[in-house]
Amino acid sequence: MRPATLLIFAKPPRIGLSKTRLAADLGKAAARRIALFTLGRTLRAAQASGCNVRVYVAPDAVARRPGEAGLFRGAALFPQGGGDLTDRLTRALREAPCGPVLFAGADVPDITPARIRQAAALLRQKDAVFGPARDGGFWLFGLHKRTGTPAPFAGVRWSGPHAMEDVWSQLPSSARIGLLETLIDIDEAQDWEDWNQSRA
Repeated sequence: MRPATLLIFAKPPRIGLSKTRLAADLGKAAARRIALFTLGRTLRAAQASGCNVRVYVAPDAVARRPGEAGLFRGAALFPQGGGDLTDRLTRALREAPCGPVLFAGADVPDITPARIRQAAALLRQKDAVFGPARDGGFWLFGLHKRTGTPAPFAGVRWSGPHAMEDVWSQLPSSARIGLLETLIDIDEAQDWEDWNQSRA
């Protein structure tokens, strides 16, 4: 069986580029350390999951610089391209091969190879799969891509409590949906505090 294609959307962990909301509360240096930490955990989990991993990066120039590969553990880099998040996700889905396709960000420290493999296995039984995030978004989304599969991202209210609901609503009413456990994604200082408390 063809392995799932895992599309990770990420930015280099640089001051002023990633984790700007965290930086506003915790400072730029701390935000950069957290971005480096979550990106590293995401890439290690992805590369150990058995999936075909593609990392979609922004800004686009990052994908064309050989020196950037080390930041992304040698993963295959692709430019996210222009437009909003809806445009970028739609483009990546169009570029992905047919078969099971998973989408993930790089801000969930509890992502693991086992959780990614669980998502891929669930997608063999379901039409789509969500890993819900505590804030109403999702840390992972997957679907079966076939020729002509429409992207379910139009009009999604990103970075808010309705993101998963909006994507779900665009799937066929007959779609069988699988759910993974809810995890914390690190967008703001409170998320980071809550995650550290959950580890205590």
